Amino acid sequence: MSTASPPTRGFVGRHAADARDPRLPPGQYDAHDAFPVLSAEATPEIAAADWTFRIDGLVGAPRTWTWDEARALPPSTYEGPIHCVTSWSKLATRFTGVSVDSFLDAVQPHPSATHVVAHSHTGYTTNLALADLTGGKAWIAFDYEGEPLTAAHGGPARLLVPHLYFWKSAKWIAGLRLVGADEPGFWERNRYHHRGDPWAEERYAGD
Repeated sequence: MSTASPPTRGFVGRHAADARDPRLPPGQYDAHDAFPVLSAEATPEIAAADWTFRIDGLVGAPRTWTWDEARALPPSTYEGPIHCVTSWSKLATRFTGVSVDSFLDAVQPHPSATHVVAHSHTGYTTNLALADLTGGKAWIAFDYEGEPLTAAHGGPARLLVPHLYFWKSAKWIAGLRLVGADEPGFWERNRYHHRGDPWAEERYAGD
């Protein structure tokens, strides 16, 4: 995996009028129909039949789900905006998958678990507070706008944490490891913020 530099500070976006839209966090512009593809690594081709998802670490019952087992869980849909740290936002999106709460309920998180390391089938990692994944705030997403997620957008399944900058929504999700302290992932080790709240402009370390 190559190391990339953060986007240049001060980039506000192409559409000045978008800054007046109250749905846009500071420094973001509305990408409208575009859905840019940005990745830190080569796009893999993972067949649904080969995909698995595992939760382990500080849990009472570590578990791995196959594609069919994950798809058999109660479906859940997110409709709303997503925000990329490179300054684009999409204000109307629709993802369908399974709430992360449904997976966590099955593994019995330990009371000492405070954070999560999300990891992809490619080896990419990102860190999140456990509280940012619970209470209906995060999904394992399989479909976008009624169609299966393409590989370029993280298919067959990606993590979706729409209230944080989109690098936290790890593509090609393989699992979550619950831990008792914050452990930075790929971009966090490369000067990005540990949490990534768009409304607080938590783009880089020190923001």
